[in-house]
Amino acid sequence: MTGAVLLALLPIVVLIGLGALLRHRRFLDDRFWPQAERLCYYVLVPCLFFHGLATARLEALPVGELALTLVLSTVAVAVLVVALRPLLGVEGPAFTSVFQGSVRFNNYVGVTLATGLFGAKGLALAAICNAAIVPTVNILCVLVFARHGSARLTGRGILRQVATNPLVLGSFGGIAFQALGLGIPAGLEPALRALGAAALPLGLLCIGAALEFRAARHWVRPVVSSSAMKFLAMPAVTVLVAAPLGLDGPALTTALLFQALPTASSAYVMARQLGGDAPLMAGITATQTVLAIAVLPLVLVGLDAIVRL
Repeated sequence: MTGAVLLALLPIVVLIGLGALLRHRRFLDDRFWPQAERLCYYVLVPCLFFHGLATARLEALPVGELALTLVLSTVAVAVLVVALRPLLGVEGPAFTSVFQGSVRFNNYVGVTLATGLFGAKGLALAAICNAAIVPTVNILCVLVFARHGSARLTGRGILRQVATNPLVLGSFGGIAFQALGLGIPAGLEPALRALGAAALPLGLLCIGAALEFRAARHWVRPVVSSSAMKFLAMPAVTVLVAAPLGLDGPALTTALLFQALPTASSAYVMARQLGGDAPLMAGITATQTVLAIAVLPLVLVGLDAIVRL
């Protein structure tokens, strides 16, 4: 399994590296990358989630157990981060970046990994993961921004941020189609599938282009704190929650992979929009993206060891 993860990680690393190279060489105008990220966030990824959930064969998958494991473990770690805030040495907007780095995850990497490992079943499991975690993480992050960000949000503002999130809308739209037994119209389904497929390579290129390591050197403590929560606490809590729920096999592997993913570049966008510490968020994102290359295989090695006990 570890070898399979490494093989699945290889194209991800290549695409992220290519994105960084293209940005460094100025092959494309700098204005291209924010627009490409916007296209991914508002159009391509929602299409990917909607199509994946609307067409997935969920009857043989542990939907309830997987979703409950992800939601409970995410909320538990979020509560832990808030409880430890006095010990983290950061306040206000900087804390929002540490919080996002602890709970937010990179959808592009997760879907690519799950599909590479388990094929169509992996895509369905990834869609369930996104349907469960995307709303949970966004609600938690918006609440933290409302309390600690420099741009204070009202209750109506919090609801608007969650209700208009394109990833939430895409996930819930696919769930609705699945629950109602609706089929995507024949002429529309290939278009949605193609748009969703475009999200993965373009999203990974954007991650590479957004990497900024110079900022990471200035905030060692918050970067280390958020990475410890993301790569140590989150997988450990996920295993503890999954055990009594009976989650195992590919579903447990996918859950662990998603919970050990680095934070997404969209965290930087949210930090800018809602009054967070955007430079610190960029440093956390860059550091975690590189660390994940080593951490994800180690997470599966740990899972194999636990299963054999």
